[in-house]
Amino acid sequence: MTSEKKILVVDDEKINIMALAQFLKPRYDIIVATDGAAALETAEKHIPDLILLDIIMPDMSGFDVLLKLKDTAATMNIPVIFITGLSDAEDEEKGLSLGAVDYIKKPFNQTIVKARIQTHLKMADYVKTIEKLCMLDALTGLPNRRGFDSRIEAEWGRSHREKKKLGLIMLDIDNFKIYNDTYGHPQGDILLQTIAEILNKTLHRASDIAVRWGGEEFCVLLPDTDIEGTYKIAEQIRKNIMDTPITCLSNKEISVTVSLGACSIIPGDNDKIADYISEVDKLLYIAKKNGKNQTCIP
Repeated sequence: MTSEKKILVVDDEKINIMALAQFLKPRYDIIVATDGAAALETAEKHIPDLILLDIIMPDMSGFDVLLKLKDTAATMNIPVIFITGLSDAEDEEKGLSLGAVDYIKKPFNQTIVKARIQTHLKMADYVKTIEKLCMLDALTGLPNRRGFDSRIEAEWGRSHREKKKLGLIMLDIDNFKIYNDTYGHPQGDILLQTIAEILNKTLHRASDIAVRWGGEEFCVLLPDTDIEGTYKIAEQIRKNIMDTPITCLSNKEISVTVSLGACSIIPGDNDKIADYISEVDKLLYIAKKNGKNQTCIP
């Protein structure tokens, strides 16, 4: 049965690709590239679980490919195993120092290749699980501040390269302290969980991400979204939260409101993520100051 795990095989010799694919295909989904440029493009497009990379290629060496993979947010964590005819210990040391997880010499032994692939795929899964847990807010299940930092760095870079708008919303629950003092902290936790559910239901694109920023504050990141689209989503979030009854003690239902700041930007060479977040946070403060339960935009 074919696994969902994808392996990118990069080699300029098609006979080597065929040899690897023949005994790996029954277990893995195999995608291929025959030069360095194609390898980088394919890796960013398909995000394979592991890359088998030849070192000696005509246009770009495997070492150079690895450097570019490690310098790109989308591919930097993909494990890379060099498969090469080079036998010099210095070449092996260089490959490992650049970030490869293993180094297999040709002619290769099928059993060894399979075993090492399986080992590194398992290790990658462990790392992903740990990273995911570290980047999730335990109460709401949303990404936490660390998860947000990782995602906005990737989207910021992509928006800068492709000259596309990146929308950002920051929202804060109005009068949350009074709510907690009145109904108790367990009820406050239920409110935070409800807000998280509303955010997830309001966002329809897989690329959009809602985050618990901290306390009673949340963020929404909207790739490829201009200010009109960002404001529209912010207002939909505000209305959905206001229209959702929260069940409290004795089955009493109440409604809560949020204040929001929203902005959109095409990141320039001199723009900084921290300044952008600060600007949206200022817009949120203005929404609070002007009476709450509203969205403030530039």
